Amino acid sequence: MIRTTGIICKPIKEMVSTVVPPLMAWLAARGVNSYLDQQTATTIGAHDRGLRRDEMGGKVDWLIVLGGDGTLLSAARAMGPNQVPILAVNLGGLGFLTSVTLDELYPVMENVLADKPNLSERMMLQAEILHDGKTSDKQIALNDAVANKAALARMLDFDVHVDGHHVGRYRADGLIVATPTGSTAYSLAAGGPIIHPDLKAFVITPICPHMLTNRPLVVPDTARVELDFAVSHEPVYLTMDGQIGFQLDAKDRVIITKSSNKVQVVKPPTMTYYEILRSKLRWSER
Repeated sequence: MIRTTGIICKPIKEMVSTVVPPLMAWLAARGVNSYLDQQTATTIGAHDRGLRRDEMGGKVDWLIVLGGDGTLLSAARAMGPNQVPILAVNLGGLGFLTSVTLDELYPVMENVLADKPNLSERMMLQAEILHDGKTSDKQIALNDAVANKAALARMLDFDVHVDGHHVGRYRADGLIVATPTGSTAYSLAAGGPIIHPDLKAFVITPICPHMLTNRPLVVPDTARVELDFAVSHEPVYLTMDGQIGFQLDAKDRVIITKSSNKVQVVKPPTMTYYEILRSKLRWSER
């Protein structure tokens, strides 16, 4: 039974003030307590309901995310190991992940409260940065980990290994390692394939490779993908979900594996995955 719901909202003041208070009242009328992320709580003057995002995972039964895919990505990372189901509501933009519309919010919540949610479990990845052979940082992502050059740098030279096997030395602007969920994000724009979210795989996609034969590669989600930049003389940056980043030293290595953390996302009630693709990507249109 759902007793407590977290609400995270994209910081658009007009949208927060219009959508959040009625939603909290609707939930309260059904005996469900609500917590808000601190910025949303401040916006509507509900300071006693505010929590840091990284606190919510241990205190709520469900999470409602109001915004776009970027809002959902940051919320998913903030939940950490707490597999709190997420209802992501699109408030504008493309929204592959936030494909439930605002008009569908309350009907979907009725199903959720009736314990009849339609959930899609999504894998996450972990990137471990090794400095002088020791772990200097670990981060998780729902979409992707991207190694990229600095704004004015030349092409990068780097080696890619999978499960200890040398795949090849790349010359490219960078490399994307994406989950199936992230296959419709940066990887897709770089020419990578669309991977159904139920599949257990990573897609390794080079960004503008110098050799046209360097094509995207799909590997099992059990794989250990290692990026080695020792031969590169250019600055390298690692970004997670396009939202948090690190500058790497030339001798640093990045190890990418499947995270033990998972995300459960509510599926839209009226659209299949293929209908979402057809709608968002405008397939079958002239």
